[in-house]
Amino acid sequence: MLMAATIGVPLYACGGGTIPLIREWLYSGMSMGSAAAFMLTGPSTKITNLGALKIVLGIKHFVLYLAFVMIFSFATGQ
Repeated sequence: MLMAATIGVPLYACGGGTIPLIREWLYSGMSMGSAAAFMLTGPSTKITNLGALKIVLGIKHFVLYLAFVMIFSFATGQ
């Protein structure tokens, strides 16, 4: 699950773009929790989204956003 969430962060994919990846990984033996963690972190940390959020939120709230996304994805994957 940690690896799936970590891979999802730098991957430039939207929610719909991750579905074919997750489908193949599930067929290959990935757990549902890891798939959920990947699905949450990927689209919520796209580089375009992060750039806009950093400008709008400021650095302090931007870091809190990233921490929340990672913590929530781990909790959901459990």
